[in-house]
Amino acid sequence: MSVPQVWAEIGVKQQLDLGRYRQHVSTLASDEFGGRAPLSGGEKLTLDYLSQAFKAMGLQPGFGDSYLQPVPMASIRAEQQMQLQIGDLSFTNGSDFTARTERISDTVTLEDSDLVFAGYGINAPEYGWNDYRGLDVKGKTVIVLVNDPGFATQDPQVFKGNALTYYGRWTYKYEEAARQGAAAVFIVHETAPAAYGWGVVRNGNTNVKFTLVDDKQNRDRLGVMGWLQHEAAQKIFARAGLDFEALKSRAAKPGFAPVALQQKVKLQLRNHIEQAQSYNVLALLPGSERPDEVVMLQAHWDHLGMATEAGKTQVFNGAVDNASGVAGVLELARIFKQAADRTPFKRSILFSSFTAEETGLIGAQYFAAHPVVPTKNIVAFLNIDGMNVNAGVDYILQYGQGVSEMEDYLQRFASAQRRSVKADPKAQNGLMFRSDHFALAQQGVPGLLFMSLGDTDPDYIAHKYHKGADDYDPDWSLKGVEQDLDLIGNMLAELANNRAWPKWLEASDFKKRRALDGR
Repeated sequence: MSVPQVWAEIGVKQQLDLGRYRQHVSTLASDEFGGRAPLSGGEKLTLDYLSQAFKAMGLQPGFGDSYLQPVPMASIRAEQQMQLQIGDLSFTNGSDFTARTERISDTVTLEDSDLVFAGYGINAPEYGWNDYRGLDVKGKTVIVLVNDPGFATQDPQVFKGNALTYYGRWTYKYEEAARQGAAAVFIVHETAPAAYGWGVVRNGNTNVKFTLVDDKQNRDRLGVMGWLQHEAAQKIFARAGLDFEALKSRAAKPGFAPVALQQKVKLQLRNHIEQAQSYNVLALLPGSERPDEVVMLQAHWDHLGMATEAGKTQVFNGAVDNASGVAGVLELARIFKQAADRTPFKRSILFSSFTAEETGLIGAQYFAAHPVVPTKNIVAFLNIDGMNVNAGVDYILQYGQGVSEMEDYLQRFASAQRRSVKADPKAQNGLMFRSDHFALAQQGVPGLLFMSLGDTDPDYIAHKYHKGADDYDPDWSLKGVEQDLDLIGNMLAELANNRAWPKWLEASDFKKRRALDGR
């Protein structure tokens, strides 16, 4: 089926109801919904709203006879009066450091834990890199740098140069440290390599955090997951008689050897824990010829809830991130159900909205491990995480390059709109690894991220992203929304009607996993 045929048969642009879209965003991002935090009153309002919307469209429940897939998880909030003691230095929570845990334990204690600097905290055999070589960190506290050596050197021959790899993500650094047996990890924050300011770290780590819960009560997880302000790290190294900047430079070169900092660490986390269930929302449009083959369209429903900012409690409404994406899924779901009533799609389409993306892709990880259909039957995963609510643009951003054949779809449908495909201008931010599509990629499912935040609103990242100012604005033109939903919708239609199975292009664990599934 050619692009013009899909365009004519589905007619996404002609059927978009931007008034309905506005209503979805303004409702989901209202103060009444309280910032849509998991395990909150705002969650119940959100789940009811989405379930009722899908039911009113006539879509089938996607989890048996329910639209809701339970996600067992826990909320963990450490008391914020904690103090970090390193040698004879004391550091203040929130301004100098943050610390949290995913262990289901009332207390987690570091008592005279040895401190060591392990460079970037990376063990990557395919890059010939191991910062833990010859190092025993069992029971120790490890300081590591944010991002990876490619960003530090800007050398395309080192990792992927400016483009962040998964080894540069904070999630990886905590995972690897846990595998190595460390008691704690503190990542040194710097705005450029982290791709966000300290305020994002503080807001994201000094409030309630959520985690999946395993049958060991997460005892195998890292004890302390921390961040250090750049200035705090400099003080720690100086007290050890070392130059932080010089060691940082050395750590970006092959063969770097870890450095013992000859100081002891003391910290105690006192945790308030609530174990409960959150929910993913799933709605199904069955296919007529190959119903077991599924194409997914997704946008996470959660945001940060309520938090203290500038000394007062505010609602973090998350209008762009990601009420705008959820509204897009709802509007396309309505259009596709109406189209299917006339001419059914050959493959099934699963519309989803996962929980707890903001705290580590938790809903997506749970779905990937407990899918409602085998992941080998999921053709592709389209993920909306923040839409361009402003004027339309003559390009669309592509996150990752040479990753999968999904990029060919993006190029073709963008060209049909007379738009160019523009490489992610901030590849160092690693958005390929920071939204729900990544959890499905780890199971071998190729996908695309559709995100438009700072590229169309230069003020957004600095003053609105993960802040109280991310509110619905009735003056939004929504021309960019109209443009992108047209592209996404017509791409979704082709995938739902053709026989293709988009393939991974570059060698990766994703490609290996897909090959195991015979795709």
